[in-house]
Amino acid sequence: MKDLDFKSLVISGLTIAFSILWVRSYLKHQSTIPAFVGTKGFFSYYLAALHLLWNGGDVIQQGYTKYRDGLFRIPKLHRWDYVANGKQRIAEVASAPEEILSFNYGVEDIIQADYTIGPQMTSYPHNATVVRVGLTRNLGRCFPQILDEIVHAFDDVEALKDNSDWKLFQVMPIAMQIVARTSNRVFVGLPLCREKKYLDLILNYTVTVFTRGTIIGLLPALLKPILGPLISTRKSSIRHALKFLGPMIDERLRKDDECGSDWPGRPTDLISWLIDVAEGEERTTSALTLRVLATNMAAIHNTSMTLTSALFDLTAHPEYISPLREEAERVIAEQGWSKAALGSMHKIDSFIRESQRLTGTAPVQMPRKVLAKNGFTFSDGTTIPHGAFLTVSSIPVQYDPDHYEHPNVFDGLRFFRMRDESAQEGGTFTRHMVSTSADHLVFGHGRHACPGRFFAATQIKAMIAYILINYDVRSETAGVRPPEQCWGLLRWPNPWGRIWLRKRGSAE
Repeated sequence: MKDLDFKSLVISGLTIAFSILWVRSYLKHQSTIPAFVGTKGFFSYYLAALHLLWNGGDVIQQGYTKYRDGLFRIPKLHRWDYVANGKQRIAEVASAPEEILSFNYGVEDIIQADYTIGPQMTSYPHNATVVRVGLTRNLGRCFPQILDEIVHAFDDVEALKDNSDWKLFQVMPIAMQIVARTSNRVFVGLPLCREKKYLDLILNYTVTVFTRGTIIGLLPALLKPILGPLISTRKSSIRHALKFLGPMIDERLRKDDECGSDWPGRPTDLISWLIDVAEGEERTTSALTLRVLATNMAAIHNTSMTLTSALFDLTAHPEYISPLREEAERVIAEQGWSKAALGSMHKIDSFIRESQRLTGTAPVQMPRKVLAKNGFTFSDGTTIPHGAFLTVSSIPVQYDPDHYEHPNVFDGLRFFRMRDESAQEGGTFTRHMVSTSADHLVFGHGRHACPGRFFAATQIKAMIAYILINYDVRSETAGVRPPEQCWGLLRWPNPWGRIWLRKRGSAE
C-alpha cells in the first residue's frame, strides 16, 4: 500500500464516513434470500460490513456452512451482494449468457475498471479473445522465448550469482519481476521486456489497479465519478507507457496499413494480436497501449501470486523437493525444454494445483453483475435482482470434505494419484492444473473461465522446474509457511515472506 499518498488516504477515510451516513433505503430492499449478518438495524448493518473487510474469508465460510446448497447475502458498505453455493447453482451461473449475468461488469466492479483501466475495457472486452486465440494458440511457438527469459531473469538476480552461499530472498518482488519479464518477452519482445523503467511502470500499474480500485470500490455510487478520477493513476500511467510503447505501436500500425498484416518479419506478440482485432477508435496508439497495460495487470498479478504461493508450499513441505526435482530432471533429459515436456511433468502439475486449492486467490469467485431487467432466476425459482452483484463460494468448496479427502492437509501428489487411478480405470483425467470444475474454482468455471490460464500454467511450471533443477531451496523457518494476507474478499500470499535459495553448483 506504499503507493497510496496522503490525499488518497484522506479521501478514503472521508468516503467511508460518508458511506455510514448513506441513505439506507436501497439497503433495506426486501429479499427472500437470507442475510445471516447485518439485519438488525442501521448500526448492525454497518458493523457487519466493516467486519467483512477484516474477516471476509470467515464470513464466506460461515455462509457456506449454513447455506451449503443455497444462497446468502453479505453486506458491503453501501449495498448487499449475493453468494451462491452448490454444484447446481455454480453450473447455472457458469452457463448464463453475458447479457444476463455479466462477467465483464462483475470484474469491472472488483477493480473499478472504469476508473483504473478505462470504460472501453468493459464495453469492448476483446482482450480475452486475444489471449484465448492469439496467445494460447502460439504458446508452443513462443516457449523458447519464455524459457530464455526465465534463464536471463534468474541470472540477473545479483545475489544469486554466488554459486555457494545460501541467500535469503523476499519471494513476491522477485516473482513479480520474473513473471513481468517472461510475460513481456511475449507481449512486447526484446529489448523492452528487460528495460528496468518499463518493468517498474507495469509492476506499479499492476499494484495500483488493485489497491486504488479497492479504495474506489468503497465509495457510494454518487461519489465515484467525483473522487474516482482523483484516486486513479490511469491517465498518468498511459502517458508514461506511451513513452515506451508509442513508437513501437506507431510503426506496427504504419506497416500494417502499408503492407497488410502478413509483412515479412511481423512479430508474433501481443501487440500484433491486439492490432489484428482492433477497429475504429480501438485502433489507435493510445488505446492499444492501454490494452497492453491491462493485459500485463491480469497476467502479472495472477501468475506471480500463484508462483509465490507454490514456492512457500514447496519450502514448507520439503519432502516434495526430491520427487519433483527428479521428475523435472528426467523429463528434460528425455524430451528437452519444450511446452510438450511441461505436459509430462505430472507431479509438478499436481503440486501447483494443490497449492492453488488450499490458498486460492479469494474466498469467492466467478463475479457477475445481473443485467437482465427482471433479474436472474435460478432453476428453483430464487431471483437475484437487476443490478445486483453475484459470486460463488470458492475456497470453502475447495476445503469441503465431500469433495476432497483430508481437505485441510496439503497433499502435493493428490492429483497425481488421481491421474494414476483414472488411467487404471480407463477414464479421462480432468484434474490438470488448468482444469476447472465446480469444486476447483481458482480459474473460474464455464464460459468465462480465465483465458490466460494456459499461459500462466506454462510460465509457472517452467519456473518451478527451472528452480528445482538449478537451485536448492528451503523455508526461512523450517516447516513454517508465511501466512496469507486478506482484506475484504481478497486474499494474497504474504508479500514479506522469504525463503532461502542457493545455486546448485553442478546444475545446468
